[in-house]
Amino acid sequence: MKLLEQINSPADLRRLRPEQLQEAANEIRQYILETMSRVGGHTGASLGAVELAVALHYAFDTPRDRLVWDVGHQAYAHKILTGRRELLPTVKQYGGISGFLRRDESEFDTFGAGHASTSLSAALGMAVARDEKGEDHHVVAVIGDSSLAGGMAMEAVNQAGHLKTRLIVLLNDNEMSIAPAVGALTGYLNRIREAQGYHRFKDEVGETLREIPSFGERLYQAAKTVKDAIAAAVLPGALVNELGFKYIGYVDGHNPRALVRALEEAKQIKDGPVIVHALTQKGKGYPARERNYYAWHATGPFDLKTGEAVKAAKPSHPQYTAVFGQTMCELMARDEKIVALTAAMPDGTGIDKVLEKFPARAFDVGIAEQHCVTFAAGMSTEGLKPVCAIYSTFLQRAFDQIVHDVCIQNLNVKFCMDRAGIVGADGPTHHGLLDIAYLRAVPNMIAMAPKDEGEMRDMLYTMIEHVGPAAMRYPRGSGTGADIKREPQLLEIGKAELLRDGGEVAIVAYGTMAHPSLQAAEALAKEGIEATVVNARFVKPLDAGLLLALARTKRLIVTVEEAYLAGGFGSAVTELLEENGLLERLRVVRMGVPDRVITHGDPKLLLAKYGLDADGIYTRVRESWEVLEERRAGSRARDAQVKG
Repeated sequence: MKLLEQINSPADLRRLRPEQLQEAANEIRQYILETMSRVGGHTGASLGAVELAVALHYAFDTPRDRLVWDVGHQAYAHKILTGRRELLPTVKQYGGISGFLRRDESEFDTFGAGHASTSLSAALGMAVARDEKGEDHHVVAVIGDSSLAGGMAMEAVNQAGHLKTRLIVLLNDNEMSIAPAVGALTGYLNRIREAQGYHRFKDEVGETLREIPSFGERLYQAAKTVKDAIAAAVLPGALVNELGFKYIGYVDGHNPRALVRALEEAKQIKDGPVIVHALTQKGKGYPARERNYYAWHATGPFDLKTGEAVKAAKPSHPQYTAVFGQTMCELMARDEKIVALTAAMPDGTGIDKVLEKFPARAFDVGIAEQHCVTFAAGMSTEGLKPVCAIYSTFLQRAFDQIVHDVCIQNLNVKFCMDRAGIVGADGPTHHGLLDIAYLRAVPNMIAMAPKDEGEMRDMLYTMIEHVGPAAMRYPRGSGTGADIKREPQLLEIGKAELLRDGGEVAIVAYGTMAHPSLQAAEALAKEGIEATVVNARFVKPLDAGLLLALARTKRLIVTVEEAYLAGGFGSAVTELLEENGLLERLRVVRMGVPDRVITHGDPKLLLAKYGLDADGIYTRVRESWEVLEERRAGSRARDAQVKG
């Protein structure tokens, strides 16, 4: 029987002998590979963290000892060891387990995470709460080297060193986030790695001194005092000590016995926080992943022997992300003032193409969205035209910077929000459902969404030519087949597009909902219900002239958006109609995502679940129209009775 088949909980793992841990890790890695080859998932980071998970659950009494993982990409081995081995094939699928950490999924997931740089703050909070309650368990935060560079993580380091709270930090140092790590902190960690010769020499001398009869231990302690003084002067790791942390490292992150020894040493430190520095390799154990970190960060099914992706149906139309990157390159070739920025997602946003073509005018700032926005704001004060390409869900992290540093000063910064709407398998932490609400409330902001990839090119050109803050949201995935070879055209700010005219019903769609709304209107027409369809284009400013005209001539207006309803596009339209005293004369129906946490799953499935596909829009409009017709018929009947 394989070791893995005997491990259904960390308690089972802790029954193994230390010399069995590597075998267990090897079996876990193989199981991850076999499973991901069938279903796909975030495999690279989890392959690199297998031994970390084994050592952590072996060295600590989880869940009594609190284990806080950063992000969650690296936690598949953790899930396997904590009773979810049989569920791993369902990862990121509708009804299956999450690809990230979720408190409602397991008691071993002590803190939910899908965004980076959160684990240190959460773990420090847990450690302080432990001390306040007079308890004595350990709290361990696992964080990657790129996540450590995030502003929130550094804020937590600052306070942890000040409080001297007992806390263990396991630094998973693989020189990567999703893309290669960038920044001065990365260089600092590299210098610590390069100091390995010093550490080996120190250990060898120390052991030799200790072996001297009678005087060995005293000589060792005297030498240690001198060694510490020298280290403080010459070693880059000294900065860790100056921040109030003890430093243990670095450790081979793929040697579970060495990791356990380092963690046991960390457990003995009672007078403050300690960092255990583990060196790992993303994609460890699978050559294809080791060679190409980014391409293998998240994949579909693949051939386990060759590493080749299982061929799925090739998209018939280009991806929005690719069209964005191509258009940015075109526009930057014409205008030297345009600069591009992203936060650790160059490939995911299309900025990788810009970095290749315009390396001096494109910037990957690392996992630092707040810095990215204010960095761009500074550029704009000197006449540049910065374009920040950031996922909708990650731009949430820089809301204050958008307000305080960009919009209040009316600076010329542009926000291009990839992955807006329902993104699918990554689930609640990654759906881009809030950007309409959090951007349209900010003065000076222009906010827009294209109906297709061709209109996205027009909007990118329009927003760059507009002087002042502007934002554009667009979805993950393929476009609709619109013409992307023609030159981008300037759009009139705040002007909607009439796609179909007729009847007493108007469907006003924002962004991705334009095409399914057209399909719904065509189906309604077959039943004798004619509907006008409007591509709103802008949520701020709205096309007030067109919307007010519709309100005066239609009996039913249906707004449709791929976002939360609260504070969204439909709310903006309703507010406009209310301000002009038109709500009493017609019915307004708002379609969008309800006020609840939206799970992970295939986007088409989730859109259908919430009625945001052509069938759902058709059904909602037809039912709403029938209610109006029934009311009209009832009113006529009452009028006839009165006259009779």
